[in-house]
Amino acid sequence: MPEPTKKDETPNGQPEESVAPDSNGAPTLPEISLEVSPPPESVAEGKEPVETDGKKPEPIGPEPIQAVVAQEQNPVENGSNQREPSRVGVNEQAESSGPAVKEGTSSPPPAEDGNTVKKLSIDLPNDSAPVATTGRKDSVWSLGEGQAPEDVDKPIDNPPLSTLLIERPQSGTVTVGGDITFAAKVEAKDLLRKPTVKWFKGKWMDLASKTGKHLQLKETFERQTKIHTFEMHIIKAKDNYAGNYRCEVTYKDKFDSCSFDLEVKEVESSQAIDIRSAFKRSSEGQEDAGELDFSGLLKHRNQREHKQQDDTPEVDVWEILKNARPDQYEKIAFMYGITDLRGLLKRMKKMPKEEKKSAAFAKKLDPAYQVDKGGKIRLIVELADPTVDLKWYKNGQEIRPTPKYIFEHKGTQRIMVINNCSSNDDAAYSVVAGEEKCTTELFVKELPIKIVKGIEPVKTTVNERIELECEVSEEGAQVKWMKNGVEVPTGVRSRYRVKCEGNKHYLVIDDASKEDTGTYSVMASGGTSEAHVQVDLKPLKVFQDLQDMTVMLGQPIKLHCEIFPGNVPGRWYRNGQLIQPSDRLNIIHRAKIHRLEIETSSLHDAGDYTFVPEGYSQSLSAKIHIIDPPRVHLESLNFPDNTVTVVAGNKLRLEIPISGEPAPRVVWMKGERVILDSGHRVHAETYGDQTSLTIEVTEREDTGNYKIVLQNEAGEATASVKIKVVDIPDPPEAPLVPVVGGDWCSMTWEPPKYDGGSPILGYFIERKKKQSSRWMRLNFDLIKETSFEPKKMIEGVPYEVRIFAVNAIGVSKPSEPSKAFTPLAVTSEPTMLVVDDVTDTTVTVKWRPPETIGAAGLDGYLVEYCIEGTNDWVLSNKEVTEKTKYTITGLTPGCKILVRVKAINKAGASAPRTLQHSVLVKEVVEPPKIRVPRHLKQTYTRKVGETVNLVVPFQGKPRPKVTWIKEGNPVEPSHVSIRNTDCDSIIFIRKADRNHSGKYEMTVQVENHVDTAIIDIQIVDLPGPPQCVTIEDVWGENVALVWTPPKDSGNAPITGYTIQKADKKTMEWFTCIEHYHRTCITITELVVGNEYFFRVFSENMCGLSELATQTKKSALIVKEGLQMKIPEYSDHDFKEPPKFTQPLINTFAVAGYNATLNCSVRANPRPKVIWMKNKITIFEDPRYRMFSNQGVCTLEIRKPSPYDGGMYTCKAINDLGEAQVECKLEVKGGFTFFELMQRGVPLHLIDKYMNESKIVEQDK
Repeated sequence: MPEPTKKDETPNGQPEESVAPDSNGAPTLPEISLEVSPPPESVAEGKEPVETDGKKPEPIGPEPIQAVVAQEQNPVENGSNQREPSRVGVNEQAESSGPAVKEGTSSPPPAEDGNTVKKLSIDLPNDSAPVATTGRKDSVWSLGEGQAPEDVDKPIDNPPLSTLLIERPQSGTVTVGGDITFAAKVEAKDLLRKPTVKWFKGKWMDLASKTGKHLQLKETFERQTKIHTFEMHIIKAKDNYAGNYRCEVTYKDKFDSCSFDLEVKEVESSQAIDIRSAFKRSSEGQEDAGELDFSGLLKHRNQREHKQQDDTPEVDVWEILKNARPDQYEKIAFMYGITDLRGLLKRMKKMPKEEKKSAAFAKKLDPAYQVDKGGKIRLIVELADPTVDLKWYKNGQEIRPTPKYIFEHKGTQRIMVINNCSSNDDAAYSVVAGEEKCTTELFVKELPIKIVKGIEPVKTTVNERIELECEVSEEGAQVKWMKNGVEVPTGVRSRYRVKCEGNKHYLVIDDASKEDTGTYSVMASGGTSEAHVQVDLKPLKVFQDLQDMTVMLGQPIKLHCEIFPGNVPGRWYRNGQLIQPSDRLNIIHRAKIHRLEIETSSLHDAGDYTFVPEGYSQSLSAKIHIIDPPRVHLESLNFPDNTVTVVAGNKLRLEIPISGEPAPRVVWMKGERVILDSGHRVHAETYGDQTSLTIEVTEREDTGNYKIVLQNEAGEATASVKIKVVDIPDPPEAPLVPVVGGDWCSMTWEPPKYDGGSPILGYFIERKKKQSSRWMRLNFDLIKETSFEPKKMIEGVPYEVRIFAVNAIGVSKPSEPSKAFTPLAVTSEPTMLVVDDVTDTTVTVKWRPPETIGAAGLDGYLVEYCIEGTNDWVLSNKEVTEKTKYTITGLTPGCKILVRVKAINKAGASAPRTLQHSVLVKEVVEPPKIRVPRHLKQTYTRKVGETVNLVVPFQGKPRPKVTWIKEGNPVEPSHVSIRNTDCDSIIFIRKADRNHSGKYEMTVQVENHVDTAIIDIQIVDLPGPPQCVTIEDVWGENVALVWTPPKDSGNAPITGYTIQKADKKTMEWFTCIEHYHRTCITITELVVGNEYFFRVFSENMCGLSELATQTKKSALIVKEGLQMKIPEYSDHDFKEPPKFTQPLINTFAVAGYNATLNCSVRANPRPKVIWMKNKITIFEDPRYRMFSNQGVCTLEIRKPSPYDGGMYTCKAINDLGEAQVECKLEVKGGFTFFELMQRGVPLHLIDKYMNESKIVEQDK
């Protein structure tokens, strides 16, 4: 940053010699313009942005502040040519206006009259509030007046309020320098997100961007109470903070606001004078600027308008400024809030200084000097010791005596004179005397260059010379030429030339064009001059126009015209398209002649040609017509001998290129028969540059020679094409399946009788389950042989197989299916074979079924045994047994035997399961033990009439003796049936009665061993009705009922009662309450004027009693003076025939994605809904799902394929009639023949799909 300077200038503006001031003077500082820039953090927090010059300041205080020097010429003060220090200004940017307004000495300080920018004040340091304001002079965080004093008492119009605020901020009072907080609360129970809260001062000032040292906005949220709290803290309040404030809350379409007032009371201020307050600028731009403004201090005492003292520690600013370098004055002023730096420095100059005496210098250089360009300046120092050697330096380089630098000696003074100062002399100078050194800085000021004579407007035509002239105030000055605000290029290759002759400057354009039209200006440092240059075209004359031409194809084309002026270029167009030169197309321009030449014409060269001279609206036109005899281009087909081979049944579209101009007439013929354009299966078409023959479905009869005849006005041409139709082979005979395994089989077949004219390449095999209609491809690589072995079949499922023959043309139709066959396999061996019982002559074994039974099922088991030590197995059961337990009889006591079991099915016998150890045939005694089931250990309850069937298992050998006793008496067989086996006893009652209730004792005895068990059986029935129901009392709309329990409880506890009421007029019973436990109740809400009867049902675990006990008397609900007449209503007939309220809509579906068809029908009684496809009823098809809900009928088609498209109909039928709607479904995303074959789609469905696709294409 440059140091302060002294300026040498006389009142008339002429430069004169600059002389160092006398000892009584003191150096002053240059004018300083300040630009304050908040850190990025303040911008992110919403603080007001302030412009900066892009330089990063030194971190002197808590706020980053950048100071920039701006120099300005001021009047002479105190009789000396000193430069006056400038004011301290701050960039201010209003929120509502876009551009920034900069305050400084570039314009005098305006008066506060509403038409000028108001004076600023800044709180520094540690004040994050915006530094630029346009409010009252002591405003800190406002950008304009809040609310005018006369408007404070006026009511503020608020929008309609909702109930968002549950606690509103209240008006408050605070003393100057005190703190106050305003709070608003919003309940968030019904809010999905946080509401938006804004704080305003007056009617419009938003305080969100004014937060800082004196204003803070906070918000909190309590999760338990779900309440948002928004607070506005005002810290160290000032007088101008008083006024009306407003809080606004918005959430979606809800809005709420509240206004409140702040009153700031005055307090007694301290009598101490703060130097930072004393040197606030009081009268900028006046003679006494910088003096202590005691009247301002009196204002502070009387009107209490001074700013509050900062909380920063007290410091001696005088001492800091005395010890600081001059280039740091402005930084110190910003740090300690000194806005009148100029006045502060004047005070410092008047204060007595305690300077250290220099041993070498009696008087040093001033901090800075200023001189005009071309002037002379004297730098003077005074030495304390004249004998000391002295050296002068410029930017660190020693200065030698020259005519420019002259050194003088006058006593103790040492003078350096710099003559004819230029910009190179603007530098830092220093003088060294012994070991001491003093420095200064010289500023050279250049005078502005003025334009004495400006440029004049010019109007000319193209190709003329243009010369623009101007005259400036100084010879050799630099000027800048501009065209339409853009600098004119003056390089070597530029069309513009710039020359200078003394004070005159010229801009020359030798060959003017229309693009040179525009506004030209010349700029100097002291002014600008501009003028308009207009370049027009010369009038166009046509000497020879273009002529229409007719050219044979391949011949050259030459278009010729002559125009004036001859040097005007032009453009050629064909049918409105710009023509560019090429190898075959040449564009020639020679003087007045313009020519277009095409070596070899083509059909694309025909059309309307236009020549347009550049810059003119007039054009020349001609038409070129090209003719060509017809030709048939069979060579593009690439068919040998012009023979086309096609498979029978496929579509053939033969497209042959043709040429000819004009377009020829084309005729297709087969023999003597002409093929017409309107043919159904075979038809011919001609369009553009080709003709086509289309056969929708080729047949063998289509084989033959086809002739093409072309004719136009230029001639005739013929050609011939041969078409050969081939076919697929016939289907083979039905295959044979000689061998069948568990999951495989072996099949053979014979080749087809007719191979379709091409050798058989192989075969495809398909199989399916007999009950299914879906065939599955078994091989995707052709099988050359006539035998195959399918595998991985499901055991026990009947299958069928069929064959396809394949030749070079395609795949034949399928053969007839083979006879159904079923793969079967034997089961695995039985499991867990154990001995269950042994007697003296029998052995009982049991086992579990095989783990793998297979599809053939399980017919039964065979049990074999042999005597230990032999291998002669004896079959015990001649016929298979289905049980998993068998007793071998007729054995010899005391012998040992081995036992094995085999599982039998249709495939044969499984591997045997053998006992691991031999069995000794001898009976063993086992004590009896009754195993009572868990549900019989408690009371066994059944209803009257139900069946009782109890099975009680027991153990014991030999066979135990079982007896039953009921309450000490044997059980009567006529009442209870008892059946005993070797291992359990069954008690059976076909129709239970209440007499069957009681405790049954079961005794099991084996020799001297006995075991007993008791079974408790309870037979329950419906209870009887209550004995007596009486009306205890009637009052208002209430009736009190009392009854007694029933005599017969049904052999079960009474669980509750059901009370019903009936109007005497209708005697229709309605339930008042169910499952009521008490024997008295009060019935409420009865209709006044009605007479009621009541009845009560009793209830137990079996249900309600069959009969109910009714009150003998009725209860009349009476209210005097009120009679109700019940109107008579006739029932409405809701019956109607079916009617569709929403029809079906034609639908497009994507193959593989489910599709739905929807319609709605109204009918009463409910109709029967039938869905049909192509007039055929859809019945039990797994690919379709039908729904009907509340009259909405839906048909879902699961993963439709292209052959699912067609006409779908929905029919609704009831007794009164029927109705139907229909729609068309098209399935897009079809498959090719090969893709359908890969997916295993049957051939007849593929054929049907292909035919439908062709019909759809014809319809399109």
